Amino acid sequence: MIYLDSAATTFRKPSSVRAAVLHAMQTMSSPGRGGYPSAQSAETLLFRTRSLAAELFGVQQPENVVFTFNATHGLNIAIKSLVPPRGRVVISGYEHNAVTRPLHALGAETVVAASPLFDTDGCVSAFRKALRRGADAVVCTMVSNVFGFVLPIGEVAALCRNVGVPLIVDASQAAGVLPVDMTALGASFVAMPGHKGLYGPQGTGLLLCGTDTAPILEGGTGSASLEQAMPAFLPDRLEAGTHNMPGIAGLEAGLRFVREKTPQRIARHERALIRRTSSGLQRFDACTVYTAEDDGAQAGVLSFAVRGREPEEVAAALAHRGVAVRAGYHCAPLAHRSAGTLEHGTIRMSVSAFETAAEIDGFLHAMRGILSK
Repeated sequence: MIYLDSAATTFRKPSSVRAAVLHAMQTMSSPGRGGYPSAQSAETLLFRTRSLAAELFGVQQPENVVFTFNATHGLNIAIKSLVPPRGRVVISGYEHNAVTRPLHALGAETVVAASPLFDTDGCVSAFRKALRRGADAVVCTMVSNVFGFVLPIGEVAALCRNVGVPLIVDASQAAGVLPVDMTALGASFVAMPGHKGLYGPQGTGLLLCGTDTAPILEGGTGSASLEQAMPAFLPDRLEAGTHNMPGIAGLEAGLRFVREKTPQRIARHERALIRRTSSGLQRFDACTVYTAEDDGAQAGVLSFAVRGREPEEVAAALAHRGVAVRAGYHCAPLAHRSAGTLEHGTIRMSVSAFETAAEIDGFLHAMRGILSK
């Protein structure tokens, strides 16, 4: 199989991730629930992983790194910590349903800082205009999960700091590929999954916390057990219930892989593959390819459309030829509305550190066969 759906999850993992998951299953029980060796091993792993994530993502205290089930879980915590019912929130035009659905559930006034695809200056101008009336929070993705558009998060963060509005960053498609520095951004929260660019297992994620939090899940924490309210301190306040120790062990191994490879090298590799794909697809008259002129404006995600074919039809034909891509709306109708692709959606291919130029050529060969029929 040629796997080109890493924006959904990186299917290929480092061998160290698989080994860490198995080791945790064989040696670790529940952290904070006992003084025996298997519980202490789990406790040690939690602290080690928090410390590694804090180092990689510019978090000043490891306890401000909270383990979540995925980025959606973290974004829900962040949004519900900052946004009151019917509050006012400014978001980019490229947000995922993991942002827009929680805001809808709160009845929030959601102001979209809309801008054309790959227009970074337009994005900054749209946020500047939207923030003139203030807001309870800003939510901005670093990279569009549909188009790979790298949004100008540094400039958006500066606007938020200047007007005193808290910022929530969705780093789902950026963590492990682009620099993420919570302290430099001054963000209130940064959410990321463990199973994409961090190469950890599914069911893992991180929420970096820079402000007070409101738990959305209550239960046992192994601490302050006589109190019926959740602990006031992090990370316990947001980590009710038993931890996913095999998942977190795999996540730690994924973080170590990213640190060793470096996000910069991974990004260069992914961008080279995207350029190769874009150039190849543009040779087909029937293809519309959504690609940035500036390499820095696009990460390892590329959307395209085929004239006269539904995206799902093309994706099914590719699957028949052993190529995995995603088609449709990618849980982000707002991004399609911003880019003008809402009527049909797109076909999306996305890469990781493990895909190769030969696999891109195999994908293009499959496309040539599909378009010839």
